[in-house]
Amino acid sequence: MSDLPARWTRAAVATRPAARRPEIAALPGSRDVDAATLFTFMRDAELRFRTLRMRIEERTWGAPGELQRIHEILLRHPGFARVTVRHAEREIPRDHEVWASDGTRVRTWSSIHDVATDRPARRHLGGLDSSTLPATSKVYMPLTRLPIDSLAEMAVHPGTYLQNVIGTGPVRLTGGLRVAGREAVGIECLHPRTTRIAADEPDHAVFLAADAQTGLLTLLEQRTGDAVVRRAEATSIELDAEIPDSAFDLAVPATARRIY
Repeated sequence: MSDLPARWTRAAVATRPAARRPEIAALPGSRDVDAATLFTFMRDAELRFRTLRMRIEERTWGAPGELQRIHEILLRHPGFARVTVRHAEREIPRDHEVWASDGTRVRTWSSIHDVATDRPARRHLGGLDSSTLPATSKVYMPLTRLPIDSLAEMAVHPGTYLQNVIGTGPVRLTGGLRVAGREAVGIECLHPRTTRIAADEPDHAVFLAADAQTGLLTLLEQRTGDAVVRRAEATSIELDAEIPDSAFDLAVPATARRIY
């Protein structure tokens, strides 16, 4: 087990994405790694594969009861990504939402609301990589972008979440475990000052798992006291398989309402 001795603020990287290489090629043994090293390893997760297929099952518990979401992630560097989120409580075919990008445009389709969008990919604001800014104000520039503030973004680009949420509370490593049949390293954070959930309670805790080969975030569990309020776990991970262009296509019904 290892405590984070000081707040980790290395989510942003000065090097341009296309020229970037993982700062840490491979993790040392789980008994030798510390939290700061693990966070840096996880920040560079997307640089350790060319393509990714990943499936995450998410459950939340709250006033509506238990809700289940299935997140299906397809990614091919540079720029191509597709994220499909299926809502288990809804009936097919009105049960899913899709986000797709080729790096230049972003298209979305919600079968639930019968709404579609098509717009240029967002650009980062100028000046956010300035040397005069504090580290916590700088922005991580991904090689391949994913929906902002999504579970897919957190899993593939975990650096910002580690810095701005997990790093705000006491952190310790809890040893090895297996997620999606793969070796992983457990992380525990007690009462982070930033939670990104509605219930900001003093007894809130977050438990994570980092894939030991890639650094992908493969498990996220949020608790209030002894009650689990959210659990998202990767059930399958496939690296460097061939993904054709057609996998990133998005067929939108002609009847869909187009907002922009």
